[in-house]
Amino acid sequence: MRSTDYEQLEKDVVNICQELIQIPSVNFGEGNGNEKEIAIYVSDFLTGCGIANQIIDSAPNRSNVIARINGADRNRPALVLHGHLDTVPANAEDWKHDPWSGEIIDGEIWGRGAVDMKDMDAMILAVVADWKRSGFIPPRDIVLAFFADEEAGSLFGSRWLVKNRPELFENCSEAISEVGGFSATLPNGKRFYLIENAEKGFHWMRLISEGTAGHGSMINLENAITALSESVARIGTYEWPIRQTNTVNFFLGKVAEACNLQYDPKHPEKIVAQLGSMARMIGATTRNTANPTMLQSGYKANVIPQTASAVIDGRFLPGYEDEFMSTMHSLLNEGVRIETIATDAALEFPFEGKLVDAMCAAIISEDPEGIPVPYCMSGGTDNKALALLGITGFGFAPLKLPPDLDFMSLFHGINERVPVSSLKFGVRVLDKFLQNC
Repeated sequence: MRSTDYEQLEKDVVNICQELIQIPSVNFGEGNGNEKEIAIYVSDFLTGCGIANQIIDSAPNRSNVIARINGADRNRPALVLHGHLDTVPANAEDWKHDPWSGEIIDGEIWGRGAVDMKDMDAMILAVVADWKRSGFIPPRDIVLAFFADEEAGSLFGSRWLVKNRPELFENCSEAISEVGGFSATLPNGKRFYLIENAEKGFHWMRLISEGTAGHGSMINLENAITALSESVARIGTYEWPIRQTNTVNFFLGKVAEACNLQYDPKHPEKIVAQLGSMARMIGATTRNTANPTMLQSGYKANVIPQTASAVIDGRFLPGYEDEFMSTMHSLLNEGVRIETIATDAALEFPFEGKLVDAMCAAIISEDPEGIPVPYCMSGGTDNKALALLGITGFGFAPLKLPPDLDFMSLFHGINERVPVSSLKFGVRVLDKFLQNC
């Protein structure tokens, strides 16, 4: 194991995270995004470290950065270490502090992307820069990938590269990315570290209703808005049944054991409640979900429109996609149809093997009382695209979080921020993991 100047590494990761946040890389969806400036920053940073890289544009201003670092054993399959460069939008008027400032306030770095996922991008850059300073060679090849468009389906990012440039990931067997390795403190003080080995699939869909246009003062039994609204209301209030998957059952069983409670897989609510603010996300992995997110129709108060549409964010558990779609169709009014916006598969990988052991060991080396466990994420990552190439993906962006921080609310929420101490913990853990991956 190499000797590491963690003081310099920690200083670097904080500075890099701040600088990344200060570069707006907003993805508005529908192809409207711009990762060019931040991709140039990442590329220049890697070049300055002596790491050859390339910026690959899938469309104007939709930029990805790829590099490969040679490892000690070139015969081993490579590891993909990846992050995305885009963020969701932020309305500065809603925030306590400027979402593009990257300021450190009360020990936290504020800004859009602080946890999703410029913190992990910063950890990756800080670690590889430290390798170059010290002359460290990782045990196997590492492919660095900084993707565009993750926040809108990855059509201009990982999915585009997998389809058009699969040779970039030649001989890669495993991948590491976001939303995993963070801590959750139970009511009894025990600290779990959630490593993501499964994630729900998604089906973003547009519901389209067609009726008869007419004057708003007249009786109209073929009102497109009425048919659509009834369908949306049924979907939004539908109580999806509990469904069991291996990862969720194992994870909740471990929580129950740690809390000295009995776990009934058919009624997981009591165990989920032990997870505090993370219960919203974990609870969503015990069933399929569908949430209305957008509505559109009409152009004048006294005109009944011919069409109406709504957008639904549907998420399904591994093994339950067919049941999900069958249920969705059953909730629609006659004349309302589904048009797919984007869809991708659910993932679930075994929580075992050398890579998993290395993640767990790295966490315990920095927090001996920590308990690493697998979990299923309610959202999705770029691991979905890489899985099309047979690459096994995990979420491992380690953070030791304050027990009272509502971490999950920060993803896509206002006042996004990451504790400096958590970021420093994370970069130490990531470095130790990559030394033994």
